[in-house]
Amino acid sequence: MLLNFTACGVIAVPINDTSPATYFFLSDITHPYQIHVASSQQHVNSFYLFQNQLYKTHCSIHIYFNPTNFPSIILSNSPKMDTSKFPPQTQKTQPGKEHVMNPLPQTIHADYNPANKLKGKVALVTGGDSGIGRAVCVCFAKEGATVAFTYVKGHEDRDKDDTLKMLLEAKTGGADDPLAIAADIGFDENCKQVVELVVKEYGRIDVLVNNAAEQHLTNSVEEITQQQIERVFATNIFSHFFLVKHALKHMKEGSSIINSTSVNAYNGNPEALDYTATKGAIVAFTRGLSQQVTNRGIRVNAVAPGPVWTPIQPATKSGELVQKLGCELPMKRAAQPSEIAPCYLFLATHQDSSYFTGQVLHPNGGEIVNA
Repeated sequence: MLLNFTACGVIAVPINDTSPATYFFLSDITHPYQIHVASSQQHVNSFYLFQNQLYKTHCSIHIYFNPTNFPSIILSNSPKMDTSKFPPQTQKTQPGKEHVMNPLPQTIHADYNPANKLKGKVALVTGGDSGIGRAVCVCFAKEGATVAFTYVKGHEDRDKDDTLKMLLEAKTGGADDPLAIAADIGFDENCKQVVELVVKEYGRIDVLVNNAAEQHLTNSVEEITQQQIERVFATNIFSHFFLVKHALKHMKEGSSIINSTSVNAYNGNPEALDYTATKGAIVAFTRGLSQQVTNRGIRVNAVAPGPVWTPIQPATKSGELVQKLGCELPMKRAAQPSEIAPCYLFLATHQDSSYFTGQVLHPNGGEIVNA
């Protein structure tokens, strides 16, 4: 007998109804996890998360065993908590680290069904070790692509290793093993070497995703130093110029360039003025470059996410701001990287987006922006 219990938007299903004191599978539409019952005769109000950790499920979970030893499950919001909030947390260094985030970001939906949309393609993703970049890498790999990504050596080694494991698990038949490249892409020569490594390994580049970015919050333009401006612009926009310049000669008709901009480019952000300026520059770069390479059959588009649960959040914001991330939006929450990656897949897939170039997609939780 399979029992369903619904409460707080969560469905609880016994995995094994012959062994009620072992495991239960609980999930909402986007955030699967498991709960382990430690004993068949106890009231459980704590649980372990497996697979993907959640950010929405702050409800109390109580499991009782009746005289027939079959469990009943009660889920409630007592004590009542705001289920749109993350636990307050900060990281002291940049780039941020995904493996220490609580909860871990969701990289891909557990029920994702690939369709070989990128079979035989080679993709290069900057900042692919974590966050949106990792989600894009894994999504592309599941769709049949061979994936290379960049990361910052010494700061992102653990996240890089985790991403490589995910990519190897996601790799489909015909795809080559993934490649992780340590590089500071704020410099032309480094970008040239990244492109050359990818081409040496795989022979070409079909999809280039310019995703790596950094930000630093300040209260006034008077606090922004020349060093900070140069660093942010080098990572966030100079790298786009450098990578495209070196990659174009290895891209053929039907290839795609996808740039990561931000909702901040449209609404502004007074606390991240230099970051916001680079994101505005990316929009202009996308539009101009698209017109420059249309005659070569290469499409150039961008994605402008709203707030997303990625390492840049705890690495740049206070615990209070992290806790409220996305609460001001119509959807009252931030996105998971798994909710953003399909935008990149759409733009990378020629048969789906062949009439798109110079455009920006806006997965931002319902915020209306002027394009």
